[in-house]
Amino acid sequence: MTKSLYAIGGGQMVEAIIRASLKNQATSPETTHVVDISPDRVRYLADTYHISTSREFQTQALKDSDLILLGVRPQDDWAGISKQIGASGQKKTIISIVAGVTIEQLTDAIGDEDYPVVRIIPNTLTDTGFGVSGVALNASARQEDVDEFLKSFGKVDYIPEKQIDIYTGYAIAGPNYIYNFYLALTNAGVLGGLSRKQANEIALENLQGAAKMLEITGKHPYELLDINNSAGGVGIAAQHELDASDFAAGVQNAVLAAIKRTTELGKES
Repeated sequence: MTKSLYAIGGGQMVEAIIRASLKNQATSPETTHVVDISPDRVRYLADTYHISTSREFQTQALKDSDLILLGVRPQDDWAGISKQIGASGQKKTIISIVAGVTIEQLTDAIGDEDYPVVRIIPNTLTDTGFGVSGVALNASARQEDVDEFLKSFGKVDYIPEKQIDIYTGYAIAGPNYIYNFYLALTNAGVLGGLSRKQANEIALENLQGAAKMLEITGKHPYELLDINNSAGGVGIAAQHELDASDFAAGVQNAVLAAIKRTTELGKES
């Protein structure tokens, strides 16, 4: 069943969500409205997706919606917008993607602790069908009201809100770590003498194939490494260099830094 959507903020993440939800028919162009302060942005979204747009808060469009997607930046006036939503007299479920802003902060700004709020950390792989969004609901929000919409742009993991910051730094920033590994691996192939095209194709095949092996075998990575690392062979020589490097610590430190920054954004908000 399609949902009517009122989105506040028309940035890249909101666009990605709308694009996927329209493609998967969780929403329709006729019942999707986006408000954004940028005239170029609202024009682009209207022309590209054939949805209605505006540059100012539209109470009637909000009243006509099933869901409100709050997609502004944490440094924007999310509190003032939330107050407007509360003042509208409507109790439509809010799905917030505002990084670092808690459900309690949102309900305080709305002025109603019983207002249904869903806090989501959306993945950035919306066009692929992969990636997992972390979702926390308050006591007034119902999973059945948002589940179909949320699953239209990826997989969903319903989690306690206390895990949101961890989820953001690890799961949502996850593609960053993969892109960096892919880049390092392809550069290594070029350094070793392959063309950039060859290195890119081989690295992508290995990434996809290794992930599939983990999925279909259910084996621990150490078990799969043992298959590749024969005694005195090429694989174990490469493994020795990785073990002696800061590779693992670098990835772990990056995740912890991302979690820390997420927490800081919440405090700044």
